[in-house]
Amino acid sequence: MAIAKAERLMNLALCLLGTRRPLSKRELRESIEAYLEASSDDSFNRMFERDKDDLRELGLVIETVENLDGEVGYLARRDSNRLPAITLDAEEAAALGLAAKVWQQARLAGAASGALQKLRAAGLPEDVDPYEPHGALEPHIPVHEAAFEPLMLACRDRRPVSFDYRKATAVRPEPRHVEPWALECWRGHWYLAGWDRDRGAERVFRLSRITGKVRTRAGRYTAEVPDVVTVRETVAGWAGEIADRSALIRLRTGAGYPLRAKAVSVRELEGGWDELEIPYGHGLDAWLVEFGPDVVVLEPSELRADVVDRLRAVAKG
Repeated sequence: MAIAKAERLMNLALCLLGTRRPLSKRELRESIEAYLEASSDDSFNRMFERDKDDLRELGLVIETVENLDGEVGYLARRDSNRLPAITLDAEEAAALGLAAKVWQQARLAGAASGALQKLRAAGLPEDVDPYEPHGALEPHIPVHEAAFEPLMLACRDRRPVSFDYRKATAVRPEPRHVEPWALECWRGHWYLAGWDRDRGAERVFRLSRITGKVRTRAGRYTAEVPDVVTVRETVAGWAGEIADRSALIRLRTGAGYPLRAKAVSVRELEGGWDELEIPYGHGLDAWLVEFGPDVVVLEPSELRADVVDRLRAVAKG
């Protein structure tokens, strides 16, 4: 149905843009196959009025003209629907060039390069090269996850999705039904924020933990999309970046340099161990598990219990 309507709208737009004189409803109906197939005049009139309103919402300027016989006609003049000339200064062109380089590892790379070529053809100054490097850093956002593109499209089109997701504490993935809001890259990893229908709450998902295909679902969103989606702040809190207390751990000498970088204090112990005080926030247990036998949690007791539970889950898997 969506494809049929899009084709009908395209045909109507081409008719209105291609004519030199206003076309009546009768002439438009005879020119467009979908209108000829309408079961009645009333059905055609409703379909035409909806299509005309949809094209106007998309930005097409449609004029309504009445001839000497009182018959109403429609046309879309090319000069009224032509975009103004594109002018970019050096700074704007440089920003577009950086944007194109950012997506060099994603499937958007071709579209970004094509857009810059069209801007060049549209009058981008010849002395400005959007691809020219403008600094010592080469910006890029890695996009290796297969889930990125379908989730990006789902966020854009506001389409619910379902996928299998494996939490850090779980041995096997679980099905999730999500209303996607936004994607954001944080410290080299992509995250999706959205409404988890199964849990009835906002959730953030790391794309690298999505297994299998992302499947779009029919229907509308059931939860209101917030004006601002704080993906980075949420992930930072889950990763222990936002901490309001401290934890005491033992760390093997010469190991766990990321933990040492965050340590508030370090005290050398005997037997090749050090004692560290580190900030304690949500998700610290999952991070500590990654260091395996090089870390022993001393306190608080709840953090120690969480780390032990995670290690047991890994051992069972």
